[in-house]
Amino acid sequence: MQYNLTDLIAQGEGSRLEFKSTIHTAHRIARTLTAFSNTSGGLLIIGVSDDGRVSGVESEIYEMQKIEKATDLLIDPAISVSYEVVREAGRRVIYIEVPESTEKPHYAIDERGKRTIYVRAKDKSVPTNKLILTGPETPDGQLLQTTNVRNLIQALRKTDFITAKQYAQLVNISEYRAGKLLHQLTGQGLLIMVDKPRPVRFSLKISE
Repeated sequence: MQYNLTDLIAQGEGSRLEFKSTIHTAHRIARTLTAFSNTSGGLLIIGVSDDGRVSGVESEIYEMQKIEKATDLLIDPAISVSYEVVREAGRRVIYIEVPESTEKPHYAIDERGKRTIYVRAKDKSVPTNKLILTGPETPDGQLLQTTNVRNLIQALRKTDFITAKQYAQLVNISEYRAGKLLHQLTGQGLLIMVDKPRPVRFSLKISE
């Protein structure tokens, strides 16, 4: 792995990047790892606070024990990650790469044993009841060039989520047609659907 921490901090957290000054519990970090796996993969940097300050970690062994507990015991099916410890500004920082999974959906298991699917929406890991699995096809190029879809992408770059009702009002089509198009784009891998809590909302799969 080769990363430029200054550039990553300037980029800020997003659908494929998250900072943590430390890992508080294995259960909590399991949600982030699961969300990355279920969406587009991502990079977790430990030793950097949310505001971009490089705090470093006291013990990479202690941090990685919690990561390994999460990946092996608190995510079902288990996932694999790769990591590297690097000195940045005289402090130890851990880079953890989480690939997009081919075994979706993955569930994070909480302290009570409850299993929940998480996905990544902008810079948040959010729960959903169902994950629409995408096929091998990429989004329809002609569809992406339509005014309705361009307006949708533009709107989602400014906000975290959109509902079928909001999209219908945005582009002046029926709510039924809006919902059908949103589901179609989700099936093609452009969007992520979040149905918890209701109403069903949609977010860009890759927001950067």
